Amino acid sequence: MKKTLNVTWLGEQRYLGVSESGHQLLIDNSPTKVGVSPMEALLGALATCTAYDVVEIMKKRRTPLATYRIEVEGERADTDPKRYTHITVRHIASGEGVTGEALGKAAHLSHEKYCSVAATLNSEIIVETRVE
Repeated sequence: MKKTLNVTWLGEQRYLGVSESGHQLLIDNSPTKVGVSPMEALLGALATCTAYDVVEIMKKRRTPLATYRIEVEGERADTDPKRYTHITVRHIASGEGVTGEALGKAAHLSHEKYCSVAATLNSEIIVETRVE
């Protein structure tokens, strides 16, 4: 299954991504930011991917979450390409019957089995560059 995102330069270091379904994502690395940077978007993709899984897992286990947020923090290398060298994902939730152990199991299951963004970050990817 392929997914596409078309990205158009808007000037400065600002770009608009449009998905196949027509949804938009503003990526902005200009001095006067009005969107997230590419690296912030990557953290957001990881957080929302695992959040989706955790919410569904907890619901299936009959312990739905009343509140839930993820704090994700990435440490970057000092030299180019300044990739993330360490990412910490903190799952913070509450709800009737929700325990730290159950939340931890759901988070672990997401990161190890279901979250495609986490799996992508943990793998070697072939990136093909074409110029037209």
